[in-house]
Amino acid sequence: MNPLSAPYYQEDYKLKDTKPQLGERWPHGGIRGAGGWISSERATSTYDLVEQMFYLYVRVEKARDLPTNPMSGSCDPYVEVKLGNYKGKTRHFEKRSNPEWKQVFAFSKEKIQSSVLEVFVRDREIVGRDDYIGKVVFDMNEVPTRVPPDSPLAPQWYRLEDRRDDRKVKGEVMLAVWIGTQADEAFPEAWHSDAATVEGEGVFNIRSKVYVSPKLWYLRVNVIEAQDVEPLDKSQLPQAFVEAQVGNQVLKTKLCPTRTTNPLWNEDLIFVAAEPFEEQLVLTVENKVTPAKDEPLGRLRLSLNVIERRLDHRPVHSKWFNLEKFGFGALELDKRHELKFSSRIHLRVCLEGAYHVMDESTMYISDQRPTARQLWKQPIGILEVGILSAQGLLPMKTRDGRGTTDAYCVAKYGLKWVRTRTLVDNFNPKWNEQYTWEVYDPCTVITLGVFDNCHLGGSGTKPDSRIGKVRIRLSTLEADRIYTHSYPLLVLNPSGVKKMGELQLAVRFTCLSLASMIYLYAHPLLPKMHYLHPFTVNQLDSLRYQAMNIVAVRLGRAEPPLRKEVVEYMLDVDSHMWSMRRSKANFFRIVSLFSGAISMSKWLGEVRYWKNPVTTILVHVLFLILICYPELILPTIFLYMFLIGIWNYRFRPRHPPHMDTKLSWADAVHPDELDEEFDTFPTSKQQDVVRMRYDRLRSVAGRIQTVVGDMATQGERFQALLSWRDPRATSLFVIFCLIAAVVLYVTPFKIITLVAGLFWLRHPRFRSKLPSIPSNFFRRLPSRADTML
Repeated sequence: MNPLSAPYYQEDYKLKDTKPQLGERWPHGGIRGAGGWISSERATSTYDLVEQMFYLYVRVEKARDLPTNPMSGSCDPYVEVKLGNYKGKTRHFEKRSNPEWKQVFAFSKEKIQSSVLEVFVRDREIVGRDDYIGKVVFDMNEVPTRVPPDSPLAPQWYRLEDRRDDRKVKGEVMLAVWIGTQADEAFPEAWHSDAATVEGEGVFNIRSKVYVSPKLWYLRVNVIEAQDVEPLDKSQLPQAFVEAQVGNQVLKTKLCPTRTTNPLWNEDLIFVAAEPFEEQLVLTVENKVTPAKDEPLGRLRLSLNVIERRLDHRPVHSKWFNLEKFGFGALELDKRHELKFSSRIHLRVCLEGAYHVMDESTMYISDQRPTARQLWKQPIGILEVGILSAQGLLPMKTRDGRGTTDAYCVAKYGLKWVRTRTLVDNFNPKWNEQYTWEVYDPCTVITLGVFDNCHLGGSGTKPDSRIGKVRIRLSTLEADRIYTHSYPLLVLNPSGVKKMGELQLAVRFTCLSLASMIYLYAHPLLPKMHYLHPFTVNQLDSLRYQAMNIVAVRLGRAEPPLRKEVVEYMLDVDSHMWSMRRSKANFFRIVSLFSGAISMSKWLGEVRYWKNPVTTILVHVLFLILICYPELILPTIFLYMFLIGIWNYRFRPRHPPHMDTKLSWADAVHPDELDEEFDTFPTSKQQDVVRMRYDRLRSVAGRIQTVVGDMATQGERFQALLSWRDPRATSLFVIFCLIAAVVLYVTPFKIITLVAGLFWLRHPRFRSKLPSIPSNFFRRLPSRADTML
């Protein structure tokens, strides 16, 4: 069954329009000035793509003159902030009466059920209950409101009070308490009441962060030649090759075709390197002694920091480098001999700054800028994304005997990655975080993924689970329009496609320069070096894989880490792997492309056979007009396309595209094909399963082989017209060409076209059901299929 023509389509998998209350809306009421809410309604544009969320912020700066414990003679203080049932604690300091914490606590105003905020200072005890030092109490009605872009509220010293009465005790604590929104600069680093159950190292894994991909370079090593390469066995000349290594990347040149002490290769080896450069370029000249044995002859180490950086296609000067000896040449006793005589290698090495290092597929690339910043153009637009919420998420794991999900969202565009905070134990998390990117090319894609955080207990070994992914192509967005939609989060599992929930987004693309954007549409997608000195397809695939690994490793070293499984899912690391489902989907994509041509041919067939006499007569009239006035042909074609484009404007898409299960062939895929898609590489299945899949692949490949063979046959028949493989057929065709040349020379072209058109449009009673003479002649021409084994 073709899913593209299936009448049934799950409504649940479609994009949905939403109408969230976007923008900063400050409610009426309260006291003006220092206390309560500000009394005028205000809307600002700094955070206008998310729903406003209000928080009570408590900044605990430091304390001074805290009393010591009379029993231990020291003080190990910490602060506990309590609001109703929510408690947050700072870290504790040992034996310090004047500690500095500099921590912020954020309590969601939606969940505040108390009118009093209490801040306790306690002395930690190893045995027994922690001692009480003092407290500070705030009335919630007196807490001031901070409205951006006001400066941060200055913290103040507060005298500690006794627990039982209001008398002051020794010691002071510096605090700042205010009500603000998620636009506050204290929001990302704050402890959140939504994650009050998270403790220890897990606190760092729930915070929102912005990451920047490492600056990637292509390292080009042109291995030209070597001189005076001596093997250990002096009786036999070496057959040398060069092995080059940068980090985990290892490449080898071809074997020198001749055995010589001065081998010549002249090969380019391309690597991916990331700033700051931590690895060295290590080249080893080796001798192929036997097919299973390689003998190192010399080694060279180069720091990447000293390598020349090339910003265009100008040639790089080559250099000779001395090789470190292996064997007897490297011994201390032989140093004097080594100075007199040394093997050396001729290289041309540079870091390519005019290429864009691709770490993602060109089908949904998010950045095309070259590595060197001085080659960047000015941005042509601004992309703003409000990550509002997720709805109806499924349980991803079990905690305390019940299903739960700790969701966070990751967005990637260009070099900038963003990660929202993790909302613990929530199937309908509301993040309401807004992020901004500069846009240098509209024909790019932003990718957003939702994941389940599996590292709330600190260091864990279980990878973060995928919940779903959304891609939005910027060129499909109208400028200065806010798109508010709920995107289905779809994941393909071995059991089939599954909806994991919905992601609500607000997206706006602002154009800064319309002229620059139009200018880009006439220029190549990638920097010009990709076309002046292109890489091979195999090189690009290998380099993309290496670049993805480097990005995953570097981002995994951040705090909190953006883990490898997250980066690989966002970059589609496995998109190049074989999949029967993808193959079918791509086949039907090709079929849909030809559907217009097929429909046109059917319509022309109906015209030829006079199915509708009125239409056929009109086509005859149009044909005669174009014959009489051939200069109208091209204007008519372009005018027709213009009218079609204007007509289709009424039916243009009103929303961005989303993951299409029908187009992906995800809702009609066989379970075994899905199991094959999720198999490891190399396979880990049983022998009989592998044999069955291999036979299935052979049958599919056999059909493809037949189609390709038929195409080759038709092409060879065209070649046979003048190749004299069939002397009689070629003789007939040559004579026909001579007669046609004479007739076309003496007969006006309009007459030839008119006669041919009328003959093609003749009435069915003048037609024969047998194939035409040209068709019969062409099918009798020989191909080379009969000479194949």
